[in-house]
Amino acid sequence: MKRIQIKFLSIASFLVLFLMSSCVNDLKQAPDNENLLSDEAFFSNPNSYKQFLAKLYAGLATTGQSGPAGSPDISFIDEGFSQYVRGYWNMQELTTDEAIIAWNDATIKDFHYHTWTSLDVFITATFNRLAYQVTNCNEFLRQTTDAKLSSRGVSDELKAEIKTYRAEARFLRALSYWHIVDLFGGASLVTEESPTTYFVPAYATRQELFSFVEAELTDLHTDLKSPNTNEQYRVDKAAAWMLQGKLLMNAEVYVGTNRYADALTAISKVINESSYSINSNYRNLFIADNDTNGAQNEFIFAVAFDGINTKTYGGTTYLTHAPVGGNMAATDFGINGGWAGLRTTSAFVNKFAGATGDSRAQFHSPGQTLEIGNVGSFTDGYAIRKWKNVDVNGNPGSDATGDFVDTDFPMFRLADAYLMYTECVARGAGGSMSTAVGYVNSLRERAYGNATANIDSGDLTLDFILDERGRELHWEGHRRTDLIRFGKFTGGSYLWPWKGNVPNGAPTASFRKLFPIPSNSISSNPNLQQNPGY
Repeated sequence: MKRIQIKFLSIASFLVLFLMSSCVNDLKQAPDNENLLSDEAFFSNPNSYKQFLAKLYAGLATTGQSGPAGSPDISFIDEGFSQYVRGYWNMQELTTDEAIIAWNDATIKDFHYHTWTSLDVFITATFNRLAYQVTNCNEFLRQTTDAKLSSRGVSDELKAEIKTYRAEARFLRALSYWHIVDLFGGASLVTEESPTTYFVPAYATRQELFSFVEAELTDLHTDLKSPNTNEQYRVDKAAAWMLQGKLLMNAEVYVGTNRYADALTAISKVINESSYSINSNYRNLFIADNDTNGAQNEFIFAVAFDGINTKTYGGTTYLTHAPVGGNMAATDFGINGGWAGLRTTSAFVNKFAGATGDSRAQFHSPGQTLEIGNVGSFTDGYAIRKWKNVDVNGNPGSDATGDFVDTDFPMFRLADAYLMYTECVARGAGGSMSTAVGYVNSLRERAYGNATANIDSGDLTLDFILDERGRELHWEGHRRTDLIRFGKFTGGSYLWPWKGNVPNGAPTASFRKLFPIPSNSISSNPNLQQNPGY
């Protein structure tokens, strides 16, 4: 079991963190005097600042104040569906060739069909989750200004630590704003400088949010710890460079400006100025002890999950249970049963055609059909055996009931940085072609166990790189963003089964590259502007 303890802030201590329908578009942050006294009492303990920081990190994993269900952060939807990683993953994966789901929960199938609307409850839940995370980060920054710390008599030593905490909080806020930029385009830009009384924020365009995130990452990284020197699960400079690289690689999509050369600079820092390393066993990256089995050395930033301390029906609990069904043995995955939902399409399976020996191809085909005749039937379509709740020796995770898993979720890992560098080189942004080839071959040698599938510079086409990103990073929350950047997400240049709600796939409208701003968010904040097409 991981030795992590997420210390939650009591609701009484921070009523200012309470959200209405969405804190990005409708803030009500007006604590009365009694609550302010409670805040000061809370901060009288020097450990409270790190506890608050832990809450910010926990915001990526947990869903409320009472474990998996009972006191949710986000209301109106099943608590498990509101979890950060689960909501983000669904929007990034179910909309693509990599994943499809059998369930009939509300509008969940609309993701794969590309038929979602501004009334979609899953989109609304994720929009609100991102907003909730931003609000928590803002409150941490309000409570840790120099003036606040001095008024509480905080020591110089603790002030120096809190300076690093503040940079981490700003990183986490930038991460959520990047997710907003990527998924929704524009929204409201709310910071620690925004009013703490009720107000209706102005609309910020995608360009404005992009510029804010870029400026924040440029500034905050100086106060983060050097690569590989922070505590596990806390970010360092390399995480900031990685997020900067992600933002800039997609700048042409976001704001119409080619920034691949700038992205290459950031990614080169990740690779050359840190000691993160490629783990020798691909499959060990996605199992219960990936915090200790060596996989953690590849993770630039991971979200911690623990079957005892961070119980949730989202995160890797979802990614482990939901793809198990049919004749699959749940015990092989260290769980008490499958949820018979997630599997993949033949279009993605075909990315591994002729790739005999590629350990990244973890398809379960017995009892499953390759083609999907009935989306609602779990056995239509191959299952994927990537996420498991067993350790390297096959032992199940810490939760004896088999409900909740210990497997961490890698938000950023070094293999992705290798492929990002390669893509920048292939797009003419500079760098070394021979280095790029070496990075790709290091990943393929891990996958195959030898050099038989190595490539040379002539193979590094953009189509190859997109496919290789799928082979290496599938089901890790990257696919939609990748397909959009490569011009393959909407339209008819790339079809996969049930895209457009047609068995063989059909072109979809280009406005689907962005999700709609939820209609109830616009109702509560008329300043928000709906994305075209909705």
